Amino acid sequence: MTLQASKQEPGRTAQAPGKERKHRSGMARREDLTGRALVTPTVLVVALVVLLPFLASVVFAFLDLDVIDIGPLGTGSIEFTLANFTAAVTSSGFWSALWTTLIYAAATTIGSVVVGLAVSLALRKPFRGRGIIRGLVLVPYVLPVVAAVMIWQQLLNTQYGVVNALGEQFFGWTEPISFLSTTSQDLAGIPVPVTLIVVVLFEIWKSAPLAYLFITARLLAVPRDTEEAALIDGAAPSQQLRYVLLPQLYGVLALLGVLRFIWSFQNFNDIYLLTGGAGGTQVLAVRVYEELTTQGDIGSASALGLIMMVVLSVFLLIYVRMSRKEVSQ
Repeated sequence: MTLQASKQEPGRTAQAPGKERKHRSGMARREDLTGRALVTPTVLVVALVVLLPFLASVVFAFLDLDVIDIGPLGTGSIEFTLANFTAAVTSSGFWSALWTTLIYAAATTIGSVVVGLAVSLALRKPFRGRGIIRGLVLVPYVLPVVAAVMIWQQLLNTQYGVVNALGEQFFGWTEPISFLSTTSQDLAGIPVPVTLIVVVLFEIWKSAPLAYLFITARLLAVPRDTEEAALIDGAAPSQQLRYVLLPQLYGVLALLGVLRFIWSFQNFNDIYLLTGGAGGTQVLAVRVYEELTTQGDIGSASALGLIMMVVLSVFLLIYVRMSRKEVSQ
């Protein structure tokens, strides 16, 4: 009996690793199923809200499809064609809208980053009331766009707006300026795109607080020893900014600039609510909306949307590449 027990014990210990591997594989399968079950609702929502509309837009872009072709009034004669892209690229309104979009995106990007940097540097050192001022700086960003647009419309109103009243009283304006519908107005013999400047200033005012948050977060990580050493060496404030702070901020400024350009390039709400695309502010996003609602041309609107996507994809690749470099550093 003792010999049999001693012979069976090695066999039992040999089977234990196999059972342990089976137990671990079973736990791994259960964890995998649990993870899939938790992710599935999010995947379904993304598929229904993002992927399906995107695929529908791609298909519509190659169709000669109008609003009237959908539903019981449709003619049923829908054909695949490239005419939507040809008509979009060859139309004069497309190139002017593209040029306006590029100017708007570039101006708002540069303006918001510069203003955010200036405010962040100004509020960097502690002083009495800094917390209150920091909170007030964020108000334009957290303010709903509809409320912000209404505030600006009241300020720029031609009849009772504060801006026109101050201009007529202190700057010698002979008549009020229609800031939200004037394509160009001569100023000292130079044509000035009034309405485009207004929408650019509005977007800078609205988005600069976000740049301020990004830059402030990066400034908190800048070592104080480097600045103190530069101060001891007799560096002027401008030299500290140029040779000490800006090299530390190049990465976040570049990422913020590309990201801000992407957002501004596809911006629709601010411009449409403020001017409706009037006064030379018809960007590509507004043109897509007007093609769909005014012209009722689903195919043309989808083609314009795909063209915007192609342009944005270039900047998106730049952003992804820069973000990877920033993480690796």
